[in-house]
Amino acid sequence: MKILFGFLLILNIIGFLMMGIDKKRSQKSQWRVPEKRFWILGILGAGIGLYAGMKVYRHKTKHRAFTVGMPFIILLNLLVYVFIGLVIN
Repeated sequence: MKILFGFLLILNIIGFLMMGIDKKRSQKSQWRVPEKRFWILGILGAGIGLYAGMKVYRHKTKHRAFTVGMPFIILLNLLVYVFIGLVIN
């Protein structure tokens, strides 16, 4: 269980930082992080970090897919965490 928690923590930190990196790159008209990568990270468990990054960096907040989709992904993540917790214990 500790390994899973550590993995999810690292994944959420990566998601949070990627939002910041993408925001800076968008301001400088540089190469951007593909949106598909954000969704994959979210599905893998980084939804909270990505959503926090959206709010802190004010990035992707006008994209309805992100403002509605990330909270939905977070809900799915939490349901999976609860299920895994019940199965392991």
